[in-house]
Amino acid sequence: MALPQGITGSTMPRRQLGRQLRDLRNRARMTTRVAAQRLEWSEAKIWRIETGQTSLRSLDVEAMCRIYGAPEEAIEPLTTLARETKARGWWTEFSDVIDEGYEVYIGLEEAAARLTTYENELVPGLLQTEGYLRAVLAAGYPGISAEQMDRRVRVRTARQALLTRADSPLQLDVVISEAVLWHRIGGDEVTLGQLDQLRKLGELPNVRLRLAPADCGYHHGMDGGRFVLLEFPTAPNEATEPPVVYVESLTGASYLDKEPDVERYREAFASATALAVDALPMIDTIRDTI
Repeated sequence: MALPQGITGSTMPRRQLGRQLRDLRNRARMTTRVAAQRLEWSEAKIWRIETGQTSLRSLDVEAMCRIYGAPEEAIEPLTTLARETKARGWWTEFSDVIDEGYEVYIGLEEAAARLTTYENELVPGLLQTEGYLRAVLAAGYPGISAEQMDRRVRVRTARQALLTRADSPLQLDVVISEAVLWHRIGGDEVTLGQLDQLRKLGELPNVRLRLAPADCGYHHGMDGGRFVLLEFPTAPNEATEPPVVYVESLTGASYLDKEPDVERYREAFASATALAVDALPMIDTIRDTI
């Protein structure tokens, strides 16, 4: 499936709007509880808005601005931004097979200029082969239908096109725990195909692939487990969208954008890279054992 061009969806406008509304609320020294009471909403709704997980009507944004005492000149740009939060990205066609909340990540990933990721369990999704992905899905979703499987594969294929798009391909910097490459997910044939895929993509000029060797000792990436740091492009005369860290667990995902949190994950990645080595020689070594 080719990645549709020019359809970025509402993720970034939602995130920008949510952050600005949160800043207005904080300047007003108002808690989410008080804001929810005055707007006759739930605190959960305020949280979803401020974390960019829901679209907004212009009237709702204007009501929030009035409650927070926003200056008149700030209201119109925010209501205009609210209309952009209703745009639909290509991935909304697959909402039936995208886990709850993951649409936010896909939108951020598409808007990003650079991804920095540490992985200690699986090959990162952007680097997985179809066979590897199908093996993971079959194990993770017992009873998944053939149609659902195919649709999930199509989503992943569309996401992977970011690495080879003609216009500003995504910059990907990856550190993988060596143990990940020794796993026989899907059997020997699938493993061989996955190793070949890693070698092929690892040679792209916009992909840097390294391993944390099994004998490398402790590094801070071990503390946080798998994570992705997303950074966004800069544009002349426009504010740069701040980076965000995506952390996934069995019970859900977190999006961290406060500067101290982002910095801790930068330090964790730096700690891992200080001990990491080029992945390609080890890929060849592992391949020869199969």
